[in-house]
Amino acid sequence: MGDALTRVGRALRVVLLIALALLFLVPFYLLVRNGLATERDITALQWTFFPRDLQWSNLTEVFRDPSLPMGRALLNSTLIAVTTTVGTVVLASLAGYGLARIPYRYANVVFYAILGTLMVPAAVTFVPSFVLVSTLGWISTLRGLIIPTLFSAFACFVFRQYFLGFPKELEDAARVDGLGHWRTYWRIVVPNARPVFAAVGTIVFIGAWNAFLWPLVIGQDQEAWTVQVALSTFTTAQNLNLHELFVAAAVSIAPLVVVFLLLQRYIVAGVERSGIDD
Repeated sequence: MGDALTRVGRALRVVLLIALALLFLVPFYLLVRNGLATERDITALQWTFFPRDLQWSNLTEVFRDPSLPMGRALLNSTLIAVTTTVGTVVLASLAGYGLARIPYRYANVVFYAILGTLMVPAAVTFVPSFVLVSTLGWISTLRGLIIPTLFSAFACFVFRQYFLGFPKELEDAARVDGLGHWRTYWRIVVPNARPVFAAVGTIVFIGAWNAFLWPLVIGQDQEAWTVQVALSTFTTAQNLNLHELFVAAAVSIAPLVVVFLLLQRYIVAGVERSGIDD
């Protein structure tokens, strides 16, 4: 009887997981279906699972639209997301390692001050940040879009928690060989901390790619638009081109899907090893 109940429970869990997976895949299905359809198919009263004639030309139409610099927006988003990810991971990991391993009288005070910044709403610092960027002449530049977003208190917290649990024996062996804190970090710690680096990098990349408000305010020229800003122009256009909107949205999320599929296992492993639940 117990084995039968166990099998039934497992079957129900599998069915529930499949149902949830299908539910979460619905938005992706709508993007692909409507992106490869005509305006008539999208607005038709009778719904079809997929149009009879798939409009693959919609893909090229998005990149040929003179009012929508989609190619430039993709390039900008890629540069911003990659640079922000690399810069944030390097700065946050150095800060986290220093707070976790380098003896300093006020290390805890600095750490709690960094955590305190998480309590400050982004709206409070938005205007001062904009004034500073504007004063420096960084409006509509990659510097203005990247540099103010490089430091992440959350990433610093995750790295610090991870390094607190990092085996000290490895660092002690490095010190015996004459390595200081800097070379120990680069030669010993970084190669053995790939899961947390990949996890934080994935989270930062997704956040940088999906950022909208800051790029909208700073990237005032079309040459500085990101993908999210370019997509927003569809909602403000006088004539709403539905199939282009769905194609552009599908193209914009494709890099995120690829990155997530490649690094998803590191997200769980990195969070588990960071000890943020302690």
